Amino acid sequence: MSRRYLFTSESVTEGHPDKICDQVSDTILDALLTQDDHSRVAAEVVVNTGLVLITGEITSKAHVNFVDIARKKIAEIGYTDSENGFSANSCAVLVALDEQSPDIAQGVTTAHESREEMSEDELDAIGAGDQGLMFGFACNETPELMPLPISLAHRLAERLAQVRKSGELSYLRPDGKTQVTVIYEDGKPVGIDTILVSTQHTPTIGEITNDAAVQAKIKEDLWSAVVEPSFHGIHIKPDSQTRFLVNPTGKFVIGGPQGDAGLTGRKIIIDTYGGYSRHGGGAFSGKDPTKVDRSAAYACRYVAKNIVAAGLAEKCEVQLSYAIGVARPVSIMVDTFGTSQVDEQRLLEVVKQNFELRPAGIIQAFNLRRLPALRGGRFYQDTAAYGHFGRSNLDLPWEQTNKAELLKDALKPLSVSMR
Repeated sequence: MSRRYLFTSESVTEGHPDKICDQVSDTILDALLTQDDHSRVAAEVVVNTGLVLITGEITSKAHVNFVDIARKKIAEIGYTDSENGFSANSCAVLVALDEQSPDIAQGVTTAHESREEMSEDELDAIGAGDQGLMFGFACNETPELMPLPISLAHRLAERLAQVRKSGELSYLRPDGKTQVTVIYEDGKPVGIDTILVSTQHTPTIGEITNDAAVQAKIKEDLWSAVVEPSFHGIHIKPDSQTRFLVNPTGKFVIGGPQGDAGLTGRKIIIDTYGGYSRHGGGAFSGKDPTKVDRSAAYACRYVAKNIVAAGLAEKCEVQLSYAIGVARPVSIMVDTFGTSQVDEQRLLEVVKQNFELRPAGIIQAFNLRRLPALRGGRFYQDTAAYGHFGRSNLDLPWEQTNKAELLKDALKPLSVSMR
């Protein structure tokens, strides 16, 4: 008997208050690593009406202007009009930063750290920056091997920003949220049940001043300019049964930090898999790569994606856990949810043999310290909105599938024998 169910994921635009904070945090990280690639960074940002607070712990030889960094990023996002209740030029920017605790630093800092290529012993000498657990996931629902609901939600949110910035829908303002409910049968996506878009906008659109007429115009424009383009290349499309909801409260004029306070790290499900996979609880933005919350979550995605890309499973979840100051993971788990073409225990052994999962090794393999400088001072900030995974346009090292063939070759004899 077939099982039919709905699954929903959401995304937010770069102008959402929490996402402003994530992007400012990661822009600070980019600036520090560009000047000093051994910077220790845990940058937290809070925004509210007319206020930006930069706090956290930073140890670095870099000299950057945190106030200027925040204002430039906020302007890039689109908050340039004081009538919006929050503007790059007029908001107050407060800075309250400390240095990293030496008790934490001693577990991840060694004399070998500055070497380009480290030996096995040196990699073992550099421990994780904290304890914790991380998950990575991949599935074959989309070309980028991401779950369909979060992939579509991100497409809609990013498209909202594009049409606003291009002037195609000039009445839109920066804040917005999207949500997509996908119909599944026996674990496979088969249709689109609901599309929800909430987008900040000006009180009037040209000569249209009536609230109901404004909302009708927004709904009509969003379908043609945002929804339809977002489904290009997707084999499942909205149909006559799909509900399309826009600004369900009736209007969305007051938004951004004027409407809601924002905080770094509060959109961790949007940043990952939209709730489709489990989450270890750690945020990414504002953290340098010695923080395994970030770097090990990237490594988990890399392992899971290569397993699915190799055709060894239809979906795969990988968990790692670490102890502070200890290099090798405390535990490694691979779960293919019954879709594996090979023995899962053997698959786990091959993962352990072929993937670098020590913190210093992950940093070295993905070049996580040097990428901001190599890419013109801009790398982590581009991951801070619209998801850290499945971003084929950003050339992210953890999105490579360069180990898929290796996995297939290593497991081929066992795969054949199980048929």
